[in-house]
Amino acid sequence: MRMTVAAPAKINLFLDITGRRSDGYHLINTVMQTVSLFDDVTVTIDKSREDISVSCTDDEIPCDSTNTAYAAAEEFFEYTEIPRVGVSVKIKKRIPSGAGMAGGSTDAAAVIFALNEMLETDLGMEELAEIGENVGADVPFCIYGGTMSAGGIGTILSPLPDMPDCYIVIVKPEFKVSTKDAYEKSDSVGYENCKSSEALTNAVCNGNVEAISDNLYNKFEEVVDIDEISDIKALMKKYGAAGEVMTGSGSAVFGIFEDKSDADDCRQKLEEYYEKVYLLKPVPHGPKQISSGGIFGMFGEE
Repeated sequence: MRMTVAAPAKINLFLDITGRRSDGYHLINTVMQTVSLFDDVTVTIDKSREDISVSCTDDEIPCDSTNTAYAAAEEFFEYTEIPRVGVSVKIKKRIPSGAGMAGGSTDAAAVIFALNEMLETDLGMEELAEIGENVGADVPFCIYGGTMSAGGIGTILSPLPDMPDCYIVIVKPEFKVSTKDAYEKSDSVGYENCKSSEALTNAVCNGNVEAISDNLYNKFEEVVDIDEISDIKALMKKYGAAGEVMTGSGSAVFGIFEDKSDADDCRQKLEEYYEKVYLLKPVPHGPKQISSGGIFGMFGEE
């Protein structure tokens, strides 16, 4: 039994770090959005076995028990208490790693989604998100997808209306930002001057792309303070971006465009300097089974 799932990347339209718990986990205030860049996650079940295996087209991704897709399968059986079966996960990577785009978390969400479908456990979205929370803080959002605000460690989710139609150019520079280091730097800055996401959420609720773009924010930009990120944002603005910001703890940067030709011009210019550049759109969902025609035909961007 086999299923291939399209697992979408996410971006943060707004991200502030609001505190640090006694257990070391950080508290955040964020608005997240899934976009039309997908990993293909193929899950195969073999009822004659009980082991879990993971393979990936990206050699930099570990394929042992530390992989989030592996952890997701383990947590699924732990949660459901159904008899274990053999699970093989093959990941065709498109989402860049070390980008702040939830590449590992969305693969985990895809595994949970696929196992629920194939093993007919009939779990609801809230239950799938509970499983995901045991894997990683971004996994519950990746289960739902779409447009959501999040609090706590990122697992207290509130749905928002679908993001209005627009074009999103994302570039992943060669360098990576250590999430651990970024959070440590935010600790040193402190949490006395947190920003409100109200203007951004109101803009989403009103379907106003210009207002969304005006209110993009990421606290990590301030704490990592990397010149190249500022340079990318300046180029995006020059080519017509309505707003631009880093996503997650970085290092990917995205710009929002209302005009497709401007977005395409920006993409082409960025491709002169960077290998990983994407022209995308918002998508209103999390993991989806790929039909024979392919999920990408639904959204026009791969």
